[in-house]
Amino acid sequence: MAALLAAEGLHKAFGAVKIAADISFTVAEGEVVGIIGPNGAGKTTLFGLLSGNVPLDKGRIRFDGLDVTGLPNHARARAGIARTYQVPRPFTHMTVAENLRVAAIFGGDLDEAECDDWVAQVLAFTGLTTRAPLLAGRLGLLDRKRHELARALATRPSLLLIDEVAAGLTDGEVDDFIALVGRIKGAGITVVWIEHVMKTMLKATDRLIALAGGEIIAEGAPDVVIADPGVRRVYLGA
Repeated sequence: MAALLAAEGLHKAFGAVKIAADISFTVAEGEVVGIIGPNGAGKTTLFGLLSGNVPLDKGRIRFDGLDVTGLPNHARARAGIARTYQVPRPFTHMTVAENLRVAAIFGGDLDEAECDDWVAQVLAFTGLTTRAPLLAGRLGLLDRKRHELARALATRPSLLLIDEVAAGLTDGEVDDFIALVGRIKGAGITVVWIEHVMKTMLKATDRLIALAGGEIIAEGAPDVVIADPGVRRVYLGA
């Protein structure tokens, strides 16, 4: 499979604190890649670097054959990179459907005539059709997380960056999200998923990347990475 995303020598520091130190990896088209690591390992900052929310100090990011290193986040969104946030950030005074319309028009570059049908498809895909007329700020935890995914999907991405969507959910709800990510992969969308819930990483990913101290300490098949002595030491406390 061809590499859809290539991170080459990414460096980022805040003062004396190194958040990313020469991080390099690729993600093949159609993969679901999980990223694990202890708190402070640099996982969410890495997403910021990939999506354009956080500027690089040094390095290069290639996406779908293009160098997107210097592009701002809105340009990367229109190029096909979407991300979610661990704490959902909807427009709380707007309805669920209106939030998706904003994402589809400004992130997905859809016009008004195309928008309604696409939003309806995304609502159905994420199980939010009955929630469409509700204010986004009134949603419960599970629906807030579904809505966060739906807003990202509404931009019509080819790469979706998911940041800890399973946090705070029950086992059954986690299983539902694992199934949803499987459907996202089946729809032809490549996924990079940060998560602390190991069940999701073992069941839903093709490959894991483990971070610690802003560096990659292991990469490979999920069961192999989880069993890696260095990963167990810094991440699982073994």
